Amino acid sequence: MSTSPHPSPKQLLALSVPALAVGVLSGLLLAGIDVIAEELEHVLWDSIPSSLGIGEDAHWWALVILTTIGALVGLLIWKVPGHGGHDSATVELFAPVLKLSALPGVAIVLILGLAGGVSLGPESPIIAIDVALTIWLLGKIAPGIGPQGAFMLAAAGMLGAMFGTPVAAALLMTELVAAAKRGGLLWDRLFGPLIAAGAATITMQLLHAQSFNLGLPEYTDPRLIDLATASAVALLAAVFGLAASYAMPPLHAAFRRLKHPLAYATVGGIVLGLLGWLGGPLTLFKGAKETGELIAQIDSFGTWELLGLAAIKTAALIVAAAAGFRGGRIFPAVFIGSAAGLFGYALLPDMPLALAVAAGVLGAVLAIGRNGWLALFMAAIFGGSMASLSVLTIALLPVWLIVARAPEMLVGHGEPESMDERDASYMDPHDPESAEAGPTKP
Repeated sequence: MSTSPHPSPKQLLALSVPALAVGVLSGLLLAGIDVIAEELEHVLWDSIPSSLGIGEDAHWWALVILTTIGALVGLLIWKVPGHGGHDSATVELFAPVLKLSALPGVAIVLILGLAGGVSLGPESPIIAIDVALTIWLLGKIAPGIGPQGAFMLAAAGMLGAMFGTPVAAALLMTELVAAAKRGGLLWDRLFGPLIAAGAATITMQLLHAQSFNLGLPEYTDPRLIDLATASAVALLAAVFGLAASYAMPPLHAAFRRLKHPLAYATVGGIVLGLLGWLGGPLTLFKGAKETGELIAQIDSFGTWELLGLAAIKTAALIVAAAAGFRGGRIFPAVFIGSAAGLFGYALLPDMPLALAVAAGVLGAVLAIGRNGWLALFMAAIFGGSMASLSVLTIALLPVWLIVARAPEMLVGHGEPESMDERDASYMDPHDPESAEAGPTKP
């Protein structure tokens, strides 16, 4: 993007075409990964069991599949260029930029995890793929945008694609813009990213891909008591996120004592399989579709069963991230928050259902993701109205007071998963062959 703090209308207009292209690319990339993962999921969980005469109630099949997926992921982390991308326990939503040679391995590991029922979403890996491709592509056809501008376009586009609206990208991009400390008008700097996010969102909608429309009754009549109940449910859901934050470092260290990625990913797959066996199909996979199924089947679960689902999904998320599987935490956090919210609704039947689910999502996403904008936005989707937004904004405050000083669900970079400590899977701005890729961090 232009280095001028006040880009002209002509410069902003010139940014529109590449921003639209990046947005469409982001939507197509996410939709493509989803389609491949869903087809593989159908083979693993439907076609193969059916051909072997295994019934749908055979929960032990999860152990077989996840153990196999764990071994395959461990083998790929060991052998493929780039080692499957970033260790999910060590990075947040935006991570250092990968080299192009690492992207096929990242995509394969991500697809295996999504199809195999691993409790991680696509967020960080799919953003990493999109960012690397966009930086390379715009470096060739629109070098004036620069690596930092390309990074923001790709990140915004993929956020729009994943969360179904450009507003999510606008909120998160404000933090990146503020972090850049480059001056200028905020909306000048958000111009391109918002176009990319909007184009990606529309692309996904035209493809009838991902949606968070779960058919919850709209929350329209706030009451004073709702401030207390929403805060209580949000705090309850945040407990699961805080438990994950405290459990991640020791569990990550325990898996790494196995030394080899093939060993710890396979063991992780076995543990995930056992958890899937215990919790059933709803506790598998990234959690987006399963959240809708959980809400639709609320009458099928007892009060404490709902709490158990939240606990099992939390355990599965921690194990998946600690054992080397690649993926993001936001989608599983939405499921955890929804289950916790439904538990709160079961205890407080006078509480509106949409508000209970929204408050649970608020608490879990805030504790696990540590991004207030994202937590508030994801919760508002489930609340479905401006009335819910006002209540959720107040409910966010006590949760933030608790989670802000707690450790994040991250660990420091431990032993490299590569057999070579000088792993060259990241773009080096000082390397002439990859200088066009720009900085290694946003």
